[in-house]
Amino acid sequence: MATESALTRTMVVWCPDWPVVAAAGETEVGDKPVAVIDKGQVFACSASARLEGVRRGQRTREAQSRCPDLVVLAYDPLITARAFEPVLSAIEAIVPGVELIRPGTCALRTRGPSRYFGSERQAAEEVSRRLRGLDLPDHRLTTPRFGVADGPFAAEQAARATRPDEPVTIVTEGQSSRFLSGLPVSVLEQPDLAGLLTRLGLTTLGDFASLSSTDVLSRFGPVGAHAH
Repeated sequence: MATESALTRTMVVWCPDWPVVAAAGETEVGDKPVAVIDKGQVFACSASARLEGVRRGQRTREAQSRCPDLVVLAYDPLITARAFEPVLSAIEAIVPGVELIRPGTCALRTRGPSRYFGSERQAAEEVSRRLRGLDLPDHRLTTPRFGVADGPFAAEQAARATRPDEPVTIVTEGQSSRFLSGLPVSVLEQPDLAGLLTRLGLTTLGDFASLSSTDVLSRFGPVGAHAH
């Protein structure tokens, strides 16, 4: 496993609810709550839908029962990816070497941009300024959030820890392990592994990280070892 000192300082740009943004750009939904459905379940939903109790993973009927005004849209991965291309192009124009994590989320190394713009925070603010100038669908939903940390995983968790009024979270170099340690194992996005860890009383990333690599491999296999 890479040590923290060996991890590259990384900025993750995260546009919340991007599948909703992309799907809503193909139709007129106004201010109504929206859920994007894949295989009969909620794949993503808008903030207004979450206020009504809609959650990712719910069956469509359950989501509609919680929110009668819910606009249901089909998830289309091609539309979702295509809608994100202008965002990638805008970032690439000022910071070469952008890596797509998934539509709505991308990563870039901060060393060059932070030197050029003056700091990691100023680099994030410049990227945000460029993105605000784009003609994106339903721009109210596309306010970008930024996380900076040691490595892309910690940087993405930092981005997800932001708030609308504080869209940039910077984890001091060398402090990413401490930042991550209290997060739930669900952020690994490995539901089976997270469920098993939770049943064993290992509810946080810090709990999981405290195990030895040998024990993890023997108990949880290659998937667990990779996550560890």
